[in-house]
Amino acid sequence: MTLGNTQRTTVKKAAHKAVKDKEALYSIIDESKLAHVAFSDERGPTVIPMLAWREGDNIYIHGARNSKMLKHLKNGADCCVTFTILDAWVLARSAFHHSAHYRCAMAFGRFEVVEDNAKKAAAFDEFLEQIAPGRSKEARPGNEKELTATELLVMPLAEASVKIGRHGVNDDLADMNLPVWAGILPFRTVAGPLEPTADNGVNKTPDYSSAYPGRWCE
Repeated sequence: MTLGNTQRTTVKKAAHKAVKDKEALYSIIDESKLAHVAFSDERGPTVIPMLAWREGDNIYIHGARNSKMLKHLKNGADCCVTFTILDAWVLARSAFHHSAHYRCAMAFGRFEVVEDNAKKAAAFDEFLEQIAPGRSKEARPGNEKELTATELLVMPLAEASVKIGRHGVNDDLADMNLPVWAGILPFRTVAGPLEPTADNGVNKTPDYSSAYPGRWCE
C-alpha cells in the first residue's frame, strides 16, 4: 500500500497533520463507514455519500444495479473515496483561529464489480457483523434474486492518505490576554441504545456494544 507517497496523496496544506500509519487509515474507515465517492461523468463532477466497509486492504460499496454511479464506476472510472470523522470544535480567542479536530482518510483508485453471488453474500455478512456482531446468523440471508439485483463493488486501498487535525488552540500572542474563553468542544458520535419496532416479536434484546468500544450508550 502507498500511504501518502504519491502525487495525489501527498499532503501539502498543513503537512504536519499527515499520518502514514496504515492502522490509522483502517480505524477511520472502520469507525466511519460513511464514504463520499467523488467521480466525474457526463454530468460533470459529482460526490455521492455511500455506506462503505473494509475487509483487509479492500473497501466495498453496494447499491441497485440501475444506479448510474455504480454503472459508471464498474466500467473502470477513476474516483476518490473520502471518510471523515469530526472529533471536536476548537474555540479560539479570535474568530479567525476557530477550527476543528478531525480525522480524514482519502483513497484513490478504481472499483471492480463482484459478480459471484456467494462472494457477495460473504461480503454482506461481514458488513453485518461489523455493525451488529452476530446479526448475520440471526437475519434471513439474501436470496439469489436479491443478491443478483444488488451490485457490489470493491476497490483496493492501494493509494491513500490520512490527515488528522488534533493540535489544540492556536491563538496569536496578541490575543492571549483577551477575556474570551478558549478551549475544545468535544464532538462525539455514540451508538445505542437499541429502539425496537412496535411489532417486534423478540423479547431478548441483542447486545451489539462490542462493535462500538467507548461509544456505546446504554
